[in-house]
Amino acid sequence: MVSVTRTSSAAGRPAAIEPEAWLAAVAAGRPPEEQEVLRRAVAFALKAHAGQQRASGEPHIQHSLAVAKILADMGLDHETLAAAIMHDVVEDTGVELEDVRREFGPRIALLVDGVTKMEVIQEFQPGAGASRRERAQAESLRKMLLAMAEDVRVVLIKLADRLHNMRTLAALPADKQQRIARETMDILAPLANRLGIWQMKWEIEDLAFRYLEPAAYEQIAGWLAERRVDREEYIARFVESLSRELKKAGIEAEISGRAKHIYSIWRKQQRQGEKLERIFDVRAVRVLVNDVRDCYGALGVVHSLWQYVPGEFDDYIATPKENNYRSIHTAVIGPEGKTVEVQIRTHDMHRASELGVAAHWRYKEGARGDKGYDEKIAWLRTLLEWKDEVAEASDFVDQFKSEVFSERVYVFTPKGNIVDLPAGSTPLDFAYHIHTDVGHRCRGAKVNGQMAPLTHQLKTGDRVEVLTVKEGGPSRDWLSPHLGYLATSKARSKVGHWFKQQNYDASAAAGRDILEREFHRLGLADVNFEKLAARFGHARVDDFLAALGRGDIKPAQITSAVPELVEPAARAARPFIAPRVVAGKKKPAGVNIQGVGNLLTRMAKCCNPVPGDAIVGFITRGQGVTIHRRDCANALRHHNENEERLIEVSWGARAGQTYPVEVEIAAHDRAGLLRDITGLLANEKINVLGVSTVTDRQEVAHMTFTLEIPDIETLSRILALIDQIPNVLEVRRRKS
Repeated sequence: MVSVTRTSSAAGRPAAIEPEAWLAAVAAGRPPEEQEVLRRAVAFALKAHAGQQRASGEPHIQHSLAVAKILADMGLDHETLAAAIMHDVVEDTGVELEDVRREFGPRIALLVDGVTKMEVIQEFQPGAGASRRERAQAESLRKMLLAMAEDVRVVLIKLADRLHNMRTLAALPADKQQRIARETMDILAPLANRLGIWQMKWEIEDLAFRYLEPAAYEQIAGWLAERRVDREEYIARFVESLSRELKKAGIEAEISGRAKHIYSIWRKQQRQGEKLERIFDVRAVRVLVNDVRDCYGALGVVHSLWQYVPGEFDDYIATPKENNYRSIHTAVIGPEGKTVEVQIRTHDMHRASELGVAAHWRYKEGARGDKGYDEKIAWLRTLLEWKDEVAEASDFVDQFKSEVFSERVYVFTPKGNIVDLPAGSTPLDFAYHIHTDVGHRCRGAKVNGQMAPLTHQLKTGDRVEVLTVKEGGPSRDWLSPHLGYLATSKARSKVGHWFKQQNYDASAAAGRDILEREFHRLGLADVNFEKLAARFGHARVDDFLAALGRGDIKPAQITSAVPELVEPAARAARPFIAPRVVAGKKKPAGVNIQGVGNLLTRMAKCCNPVPGDAIVGFITRGQGVTIHRRDCANALRHHNENEERLIEVSWGARAGQTYPVEVEIAAHDRAGLLRDITGLLANEKINVLGVSTVTDRQEVAHMTFTLEIPDIETLSRILALIDQIPNVLEVRRRKS
């Protein structure tokens, strides 16, 4: 028997919920004692939220009941629904947690407390040093993990709460819409994916995308709407043909047209660089069968009817995703030469893919083992095990995002065991995944039997063998994100932890060396080390240097913070560097003039500032405001002679603006040196405006490159990469 159904992603604005009708619908079929708990929870929340309204103007109780209804539709138990009804009473009213515990018992109170702790998660904005906000967010994430590991229903309530908030986000101001949408996309949607709750993941991703990229969202939504009728008619004909052939093959199946989600279309478009018309799974069907054997039987029928698209076949039954997602995906050239994606899975796989960990609570009464649930809880506990190794709050947040957001690759050990790693992982990440000590002693690797550099990016199916020494430790270069040794936050935390345990004096000396080398490269002078240490929360300079040497503080953080702390340099003549002049552009993008609107600005030719440099404006006669670096000799002269004409300016949005920077390189001359440098710059998409090179009698080549650089962070990264090229002795920004 083949049944044909259609699904739609269209969702209208939810109607107002009447509490009694809600109770009748949600409590139906539940035992009387559970119905009574739900009734008391509604009465408790109604009393607590009396008179409270949301930003949309609706009574707050409407939100509470809507959240519980989302969970009820997923088949969650009455304790989860009761906690969802009351999830805001401790946070937003005068009710104490003890009141909830007294009225409903410790289990429901524990769920309410867990959701309350998660309310403090805020959007993460990286900055120099660990701010109070970063530490608060890291602590909230730790609490969330603890609550989830104890009872994962906490995160189910939180996700349902965020889903309803996203559905009603239009009532909030634009800045809050952006903040909440960013937090949703960065943390909660990936978390729903990692826990396998695709039913929520797709919707909250689309809703967040609508506010983060409104133009792209409207473009794709409009494109889908214009072609919906034709697409549905085409899918109906495709389903009819497939149904007929499956019936002939004796395969019982349920086939449905599958709605493609807007955000996933956009991601695939960005990843593959394709036009909308080339996205294969806009036309898609899903085939549900009774067992795994029928999955492969149905696949054979599909491929016998239509030609498959090379490179578009994935067997997630043989190799499940990291969230235990299991299905077969293929794309075929259907009638009229149009591409159709076909997903094939069993009914059990479908329930697990839609509900993830929620399926454990929906079907737990069946007393059957739930491997997927146990694996996800084990993953949460793993996060808790390594969180204590993290030195900085911002690193913990980064690592959490990395764990939940990244796509995965699946590689093999020499014995054939599968290792699951984030996409972009290297053999060194693999080594640290096997064991911390293996990572520390790793000095090389073989990939598929061939020697490979430690920076090699692994691909699914690679067989990796780690080459180690008997004794040794990690290199500080491994911590540099510019050099590409480590892609996983977990491995970086282990390396940083190793250096943290080393000798204090050696770490301080290494930190001073790192600092001086970075300042020399960037052409920064007269930086106040005491202020810099204080900026990163250290009372003593040596403590700050030791933290830098151990890897607790990253050079990229220093690069961002230092320009604000540069002390006035001694007056000196500066060599002239002509900036690149772009026809028709008189005002450089990305400079904000405080207290003044719409003034003509231009970059000073004497110092060529780039975003990240500390800058000051000088009001000229007839030429607007000239932007200087604060340590520029001309700016210092103006400070003494024409102080009233100086004006505060700052870097703003740059929107792709680049700035000319001269970089000096000294290297032992060899064949191919210039080619290697220009090749690196081409790979990093850095435009070269000019090159000059001279080789002295000692066979040392002195090169000067004029590069287009968007900001000082990019400059730091490029200088670090050039420094790794063989024969390069020194690379630095030319002082102006």
